[in-house]
Order: sequence, then C-alpha cells, then structure tokens
Amino acid sequence: MKQITFFLDFISPYAYLAFKALPQALEGLSYGVRYQPVFLGGLLKAKQQMGPAEIPMKREWVYRQSQWLAQAQGVRLDLPATHPFNPLGLLRLAVASDPQGNPNRYICETLFRHVWEGGQDAADAQRLQALTTESAPARDPGSDEVRDQLKAHTEDAIAQGVFGVPSYAVDGQVFWGLDALPMLRSCLVGDAWFSGPQWDGAAQLPSGIPARKA
Repeated sequence: MKQITFFLDFISPYAYLAFKALPQALEGLSYGVRYQPVFLGGLLKAKQQMGPAEIPMKREWVYRQSQWLAQAQGVRLDLPATHPFNPLGLLRLAVASDPQGNPNRYICETLFRHVWEGGQDAADAQRLQALTTESAPARDPGSDEVRDQLKAHTEDAIAQGVFGVPSYAVDGQVFWGLDALPMLRSCLVGDAWFSGPQWDGAAQLPSGIPARKA
C-alpha cells in the first residue's frame, strides 16, 4: 500500500478542493494519507515567490476559478469575509490535534469548512476559540511545542521540494496542485512513465533567462 503525504494550508481554496476531491480521484486504490499542515507563507518565502493573492489580477482570477471549480465538483465554497488572512491559528490547531502533528481527515475537514463555508472571517478570534473548544485538541495550540512542530513540518516540506499547496509526496516524488490528482493516480497504479527519463529530465532542462538575484 502506497503512503501519500498531503501538504496543506487551510488558506488555499485549491487545497480545500483537492482535499474534497481526493477520495473520488483515488477511488479503488490501496493507499494511506498523512496530512501535514504547512505554512504557505513560509514556503513562498523560502522559494522567493509571491503568493497568488499578492498579485491583484491573479488574486481575482483565483477567486473566480476556485468558485467555478467548486460548483463543477459539486462542492460548497463560500469566499471568506477577507482573504488572504493569517492562517497560523488554524494550522497550529491542526498540529495540536495529534501528538505527531498530523491531523486526521475529520479535523482537516472541520478546519477547511471553518474557512470555506459560511463566508465568515476565518481568523476571527472568537470563532477560532469556539473551533478550538469544539475540536478539543490534545495539546495547547499556542504552546512552543506546537509552534516548533509546525515550523518543522514546513521545513520538512521545503526539504522535499514542496513549493506550494496542495502538494502530495509519494516515494520521493512531489505532485503539486488540484489538477495533479489524475497524475498522482497514474503514479499510484504503477505507470512506467514515472520511472522513465522525463521525470528527472525536467530538472535538467537549461533556462534561457538568467536567474533573478535575491
């Protein structure tokens, strides 16, 4: 049975849609999923990228496309009152729910619904406190232990080559995006393409544009 690590941040509508789509996308396959919360802002900083919501026209497109994709999937998606927002409270709550910092699917779904159903302020302190009470995490989400574990989760993701969410890692290969779910399925069923030259060859292709200086 293959093991998948699903890297997520509740701030991402695409992570939400991928989370909802995963069971159907991989239906009939034998696999396990480890959900690993990561701070998207930390991933972007490490890779010197701007987030989609930091680019005005792209930001608008993300909201349009994610709502269209949701209705196409038959999934409820209400844009929160403000976006982007600070997701650290939700991420720490997810990490605090499990001794190893890997929340189960029920906890992840509860936190995603907090953000993407109802159109409310996802970072509102009173809502977050009510969510914490409802979730009854095993550890204090505000503890140094939990903060450090979230940081370690993010650093681990960066070390594995993760640069955005949602991402999925299987046997050292990383897949990015909602639209990568069919590719992930193909890998899981043993498609020989994934052990062929195209996978590693993509990293060897020279660029004709000089790299930007940090």
